[in-house]
Amino acid sequence: MTPPTDSRLTSANRFLEDLDVGDSWLSQGRTITETDVVAFGTWSGDMHPLHSNEEYARRTQFGGRIFHGPGALAIAFGLEMGIGWKEHSAIAFLGIQDWKLMAPVRIGDTISVREEVAEVRPSATKTDRGIVKTKVEIVNQHGEVCQAGHWVVLLYRSAVHTP
Repeated sequence: MTPPTDSRLTSANRFLEDLDVGDSWLSQGRTITETDVVAFGTWSGDMHPLHSNEEYARRTQFGGRIFHGPGALAIAFGLEMGIGWKEHSAIAFLGIQDWKLMAPVRIGDTISVREEVAEVRPSATKTDRGIVKTKVEIVNQHGEVCQAGHWVVLLYRSAVHTP
């Protein structure tokens, strides 16, 4: 695996043929706040006491309130887009595979996204595009992987597309 490129150093757009298995990036970090917990709980309707009731949450295995798992995933989408490698080349997000939640994201944690190209495949039917699968990890400030899996994106080929 190639060491991740810090997204603050480069965010060059990549097309399908610009990618190799093992290419990797690291997003900037973002600290999870009380506002994130309240906002996500409000708009999603998930007001489970694990997120909204400190007394309840303190008696759980987590020892206190934690951020919503899907909320961390939503923030990871934004962090990953900030890397910029697919800003002008992505056609569509096709899905998530084998997504696992391994550790809680706590209020005050700073999370970032590590991403590595796992597969690059030209389309069998459309010559202007292909599929890229990346391994994505949401990591906290201690380097602990909180969530991980694969994201699949439909991407243009540069030979036949100009943004």
